Amino acid sequence: MRTLAAIPCFNEEVAIGSVVLKARQHADEVLVIDDGCTDGTAKVAREAGATVISHGACRGKGQGIKSALRYAVDHNYDCLVLMDGDGQHDPSEIPLLVEPILTDSADLVIGFRTFDQMPFYRRFGRAVLDVASSNGSSITDSQCGYRALNRRTMESMLGTLKKDDFSTESEMLRIAQEKHLRIGETPINCKYGDFDTSTKNPVSHGIEVLGSLFWLAVERKPLLHIGLPGFTAMLAGIFLLLQFLEGFSETGLVGVEQGMLASIFLIPGTMAVVLGLALALVARTRE
Repeated sequence: MRTLAAIPCFNEEVAIGSVVLKARQHADEVLVIDDGCTDGTAKVAREAGATVISHGACRGKGQGIKSALRYAVDHNYDCLVLMDGDGQHDPSEIPLLVEPILTDSADLVIGFRTFDQMPFYRRFGRAVLDVASSNGSSITDSQCGYRALNRRTMESMLGTLKKDDFSTESEMLRIAQEKHLRIGETPINCKYGDFDTSTKNPVSHGIEVLGSLFWLAVERKPLLHIGLPGFTAMLAGIFLLLQFLEGFSETGLVGVEQGMLASIFLIPGTMAVVLGLALALVARTRE
């Protein structure tokens, strides 16, 4: 089985050299995706023995993963290991993630970090994103970027992944569940040290991922996530409007507050129903 270790990077000059050298001991090839780095990441990676693909501009982690998928499929790799280039992931643990692929017991293997390894302020965010991303599954760490994919999973993800931001890990999990891929987990060690090497603020990261997950859900099932709430609001608006008209017919007085409340429910609700139907039609046309 031929294994490719792929590392999407943005300004990881300090750590990338040692990560590449260690990863080469456990993979047939190490691929570094230079996502618009402005430092010496690409140069250091090449000197350490990695193949480097440069995007020329910062296009997002999702685009880095898509480039890795395309390279792995085009070069006939059987297993793709995705990992970070900042030194948080230990390349010596690559065999742990590859093992379930080798034994054909999983199609996608995700590393999971215990909470005691993580800075306190990151634990809450991860817990929220795990719930938002799980889609009913029992995945322990949905946001871990250290993962292994077999050929079937690579081909399933390629051309299906839409997002270019940090929500890619969550989107991969959703796609794997929809395509009924076997998802496995293996414990890993993650080194945060005395400083956080992440290039993304954890608060903006969490908001970005939640926002992307919401729109992914809307794109897949617009009637459920937009149309149904809109229909509920519309019914509430109609009920309030009928009460408003009944009160006016009985007393001749205009209940301004009740009329405004009816409008608040009825107008946005109607718009949401129309939008949900339109998006559902677009989704059906694409299929």
